Amino acid sequence: MRLRFTSFAVQLAAWILLALPVLPAARADALAGAAGLESQYQQLQGELAGNQFKRPLYLKSSEGAGAVKGDIHAVLAYPFAQVREALASPENWCDILILHLNTKYCRLSSAQGKTGLRMHVGKKIEQDLSDTYRVDFTYRSGAADGNYFSSSMQADKGPLDTGDYRIQIEAIPLPDGRSFLHLSYSYSYGMASKLALRAYLMTVGRDKVGFTVTRRDADGQPHYVDGTRATVERNTMRYYLAIDAYLAGLSAPPAQRLEKRLDAWFAATEQYPRQLHEVDREAYLSMKRNEYARQQKPAD
Repeated sequence: MRLRFTSFAVQLAAWILLALPVLPAARADALAGAAGLESQYQQLQGELAGNQFKRPLYLKSSEGAGAVKGDIHAVLAYPFAQVREALASPENWCDILILHLNTKYCRLSSAQGKTGLRMHVGKKIEQDLSDTYRVDFTYRSGAADGNYFSSSMQADKGPLDTGDYRIQIEAIPLPDGRSFLHLSYSYSYGMASKLALRAYLMTVGRDKVGFTVTRRDADGQPHYVDGTRATVERNTMRYYLAIDAYLAGLSAPPAQRLEKRLDAWFAATEQYPRQLHEVDREAYLSMKRNEYARQQKPAD
């Protein structure tokens, strides 16, 4: 009798499972991603409400064996539909990335069914492209629905012996017409890059720090993280501010959007001069206007 009951129970369970709707993989990924990001939003309420950034933002970094990563979670003052439309379209990413001081050029491409972004990175001054490093990103769309979206960009190789570059984003709507964003930026590095960074930090970069407070003096003065973690924190913040500046520019007429983005990005970075100040406003605006104009020319 027990065997019959067990057999019946197994059959009944199978019938129930077969009767349940099967979610498409993309839909299931979106539900899981939305739930995970919502959980992070709830857990970070204290950090988002009060922090050194004076905006609803939480930044953390980590460093492992030859790899470093920065993560930002932030509340964006824009509705989810606008955020998703802007950030889930690869066509917009070159206009976002060019705001970063070290991005000298960006061009969207498509080949063999893959979407790519050819990016050139260099110094914080105007440069010929021949004097910059080329980094080829592959763009991948992730899960997306009315309550969640994600996407990523990956490059196998970068300057010197750096590689495995990843820029990942995901977002969900918030009840008050805002959005919650997670941005992740990471890469790996080898001995040549480590030595180059060490030389940089011993000379012109000796005062460079990140945002994470490692300790405080008796009078409360903070000491910030330095080295590779500081580098990834500064760049993660610059990419986040580029996203925020791009969204801010959408409120202007198309012909005025570039200037609004440039103004917004520079003004935001100047809120953190200890970490992000590099050039004066006019030098930044002049450089970026020229680089943006070069970016609009037909591809070579």
